[in-house]
Amino acid sequence: MDSLRFDGRVALITGAGRGLGRSYALLLAARGASVVVNDLGGSMAGEGEGCEAAESVVAEIIAAGGQAIANTDSVATEEGCRSMVEQTLSAYGKIDILIHNAGNVRYGGLDTLSDEDFRAVTDVHFLGGFRIVRQAFPHMRDARYGRVVLTSSISGLYGCADTVNYGMSKAGLIGLNNVVAIEGEEHGIRSNVILPGAVTRMADGLDISQYPPMEPERVAPVVGWLAHESCDVSGEQFVSMAGRVARAMVCETPGQYRPDWTIESVAEASSAFRSTETLWALPVLPSGFADHMTRSFEMAVAGAEDGD
Repeated sequence: MDSLRFDGRVALITGAGRGLGRSYALLLAARGASVVVNDLGGSMAGEGEGCEAAESVVAEIIAAGGQAIANTDSVATEEGCRSMVEQTLSAYGKIDILIHNAGNVRYGGLDTLSDEDFRAVTDVHFLGGFRIVRQAFPHMRDARYGRVVLTSSISGLYGCADTVNYGMSKAGLIGLNNVVAIEGEEHGIRSNVILPGAVTRMADGLDISQYPPMEPERVAPVVGWLAHESCDVSGEQFVSMAGRVARAMVCETPGQYRPDWTIESVAEASSAFRSTETLWALPVLPSGFADHMTRSFEMAVAGAEDGD
């Protein structure tokens, strides 16, 4: 296969001053992309700010012969998202690729997490994803081209104690991805989710002595593929952890039909409609929502015809 390059493409990457975002920025720039390296420069809790992180990555890219500029706006505000998109357009005239990677962490249980800590995380991950997509989407639509990569997490799929703010945000980004894929389809915009596992500063304080190699660079090629013009999938989710790459998806059991239900009949049938022996996997595109409705209605019609 020929080398997949990004010559002439422009990428805006949030949270690109360290860890995963830095790896994405370096890889895309090495393959020819012009990169806007966004990073607020704050702590892992999202406190403080500074230009060193973003400027350091830009310096690496330029030293290697690439093109990049730094941006230190916050994804937590509409103004910050608007500003970074405007800077991208001012510097390079377009925005082809958007990778929302910016993140922060504040721990706390359901009954102990403060409202401030809840909002600080959802503002960056969840609302930040929505705001930056909303700012970039019209320009991609007008250009009839775009690649969007949103960062979710296995915490969004399976949950993790003491991270309700993080898990809710990451699950919400899956919903955002579905809509971006649907609304962007006719405009040449593809949107997908990366669920990465890598040792970054988010792992500070954890015992990682038994972990296999999990450098951010192991995830970057998957994001690079999702950001490339040759990638024609959209509305999907991809896991990348410790060298493993996989597709994740939402599934349903076929379920049970009855014309009338009682609490008792639901309890009686629960083992049957919970069985995972057979599953429906309904992709977002081209028609997951409609397929769900159609199959559900077909069961109701068939049941009525059978006299159930």
